[in-house]
Amino acid sequence: MFVRGRLVVKLPAPRVDELVAGGHGDRFDANKGTPMKEWFSLDPGSALPWPPLAREALDFAMASVPG
Repeated sequence: MFVRGRLVVKLPAPRVDELVAGGHGDRFDANKGTPMKEWFSLDPGSALPWPPLAREALDFAMASVPG
């Protein structure tokens, strides 16, 4: 999804930690005062390509669908 002009994706918490540590963005904060551990907000200035990141998020979401 796009929020405030940034791509926001749900990923496993360790992957979000890795992306944040790499300087690619921040944990997403839905304006509730607490960043979400499994949600990542990509910095528009990051050199990280967003299509593979979006695919990774889709794969993560699909892995939790029963059946």
